Amino acid sequence: MHDEPPKGLDRGLTHYGDTEFARFLRRSFALSMGHPREALARPVIGIAHPGGEFNNCHRHFPELVQAVKRGVLAAGGLPMEFPSISLGEPFLHPTSMMFRNLMSMDVEEMIRAQPMDAVVLVGGCDKTVPAQLMGALSAGCPAIQLVGGPMMTGRHRGERLGACTDCRRHWGRYRAGAIDAGEIGAIEGKLATTAGTCAVMGTASTMACVAEALGMMLPHTAAIPAVHADRLRAAEASGAQAVWLARAGLRPDAIVTGKAVDNALRVLLAISGSTNAVLHLTAIAGRLGLPVDAARLNRLSAETPVLVDLKPTGSHYMEDLYAAGGVQAILRELRDLLHLDCLTVTGRTVGELLDEQREAWVDRAVIRPRVEPLKPEGGLLALSGSLAPNGALIKRAAADEALFEHTGRAVVFDTLEDMAERLDAEDLDVRPDDVLVLRNAGPLAAAMPEAGYIPIPAKLARQGVRDMVRISDARMSGTAYGTVVLHVSPEAAAGGPLALVRNGDRIRLSVARRTIDLLVDQAELECRRAAWTPVRPAAQRGYQWLYQRHVMQAEHGCDFDFLRAQARPDDAGDGRQGDPA
Repeated sequence: MHDEPPKGLDRGLTHYGDTEFARFLRRSFALSMGHPREALARPVIGIAHPGGEFNNCHRHFPELVQAVKRGVLAAGGLPMEFPSISLGEPFLHPTSMMFRNLMSMDVEEMIRAQPMDAVVLVGGCDKTVPAQLMGALSAGCPAIQLVGGPMMTGRHRGERLGACTDCRRHWGRYRAGAIDAGEIGAIEGKLATTAGTCAVMGTASTMACVAEALGMMLPHTAAIPAVHADRLRAAEASGAQAVWLARAGLRPDAIVTGKAVDNALRVLLAISGSTNAVLHLTAIAGRLGLPVDAARLNRLSAETPVLVDLKPTGSHYMEDLYAAGGVQAILRELRDLLHLDCLTVTGRTVGELLDEQREAWVDRAVIRPRVEPLKPEGGLLALSGSLAPNGALIKRAAADEALFEHTGRAVVFDTLEDMAERLDAEDLDVRPDDVLVLRNAGPLAAAMPEAGYIPIPAKLARQGVRDMVRISDARMSGTAYGTVVLHVSPEAAAGGPLALVRNGDRIRLSVARRTIDLLVDQAELECRRAAWTPVRPAAQRGYQWLYQRHVMQAEHGCDFDFLRAQARPDDAGDGRQGDPA
């Protein structure tokens, strides 16, 4: 008969060469924190808290964490809060994406190193939730995600405002000379007026919806506004559920399966979510050896309509989505496309949860019925072609359909600095039907910043041009919009064809054929390649040195090569678990 593995505070005892002394010392120090002696025998629930004053999205987290603790205590557990890196999107240089993998390592190693039976992942801001899920899946400890929730909207001259789609829209008006400095200054103070993540379907809100669709978050909790009382109730319920997870031993790899990833992709497509979510979901699934490839995304996109009318592609805000029925209402609309046998952190399946909600009310102005979708196909599409042999991505729901089949002359910017210096120059040789190209902004060259939303050159903006085809190896904020081809792989710095494009080359985008092509003779490209010199940043030490040597390309989620798991059989298959015929 085998002894049971250690639990609670007996997990992973510190090495002193004397096991009983290590247990004695740990309990003594735990008692010094004021815990009653009987509490030391309870399941220990870690609470990962990425707070910090460089993260406006998380300023309400102290109250949220206290609510989690109440839930843990009420369910008979011992809550133990611990800090992690906090990634505040607008406060990090060069970009928060560079530090997502670092945060995932921080979360993974602290879960492994500290004695906990389950963990509550409290996150919100863009890269925080994927980093936490990546780390927790790698650690293998029972886990539940809790997000901080979106901001409420502000008001300006009778108009609702929400970061950050409205900030991009008004900034574009300011660059075009439609509003003055006084007006943009007034708007600046009204875009982000409460705690929480961006008020639109940006990356933070998208990842919250994806986490609920994966089954890693309590149902009905992704869209609750940050300042709503229901957010605190969700935190308390998440703490209590973490105790259940600890006792049940339900690990994340039983929840995040190939079928669950399919469900999450369905929701991502139906909400017309952020392009960043494809990178993040690929990295999350990759921690368990599960594939997310272009063919799979396009197959699901062809079958999954856009149902949610939210900015940046629609009219409403996250607070409206919550009031309209949230993610569970979207899942109900997609029911026959889902794998209903997928487990969730509740211990019940997706189908069982949906069975309880058959008569739930839905606001059809925000969440459309399947028979009347906003768009018949999903909001995202993977591309390939001679310019992107390993793939690229376009958010077609945010693009101008008039540009879906377009051939234009390339206007090339070699680096971020080159673009900043020349984009608004009056002598820039650019026309409305040109294709703007930014390179050396991929994961290896520049840590893949959200620079793919190349602004319309000022002289064209003043002429009323609102969209152009734009191509880069960078990313784009989930709050942005336009006909933008992103995540071109291999990136220019890795020797991809993007490195060979010259001003005046013809580039062809075909959404119908799912292609992005450089229309230059192969012999000419070989001559250019022979003369090409790689642009490689010269990191000498620290995390940047590690990052540059191990970051993978976009099709692998930009994870580190040494953190991805070995591939395991994909269980998604073709047999969905919809309602019986």
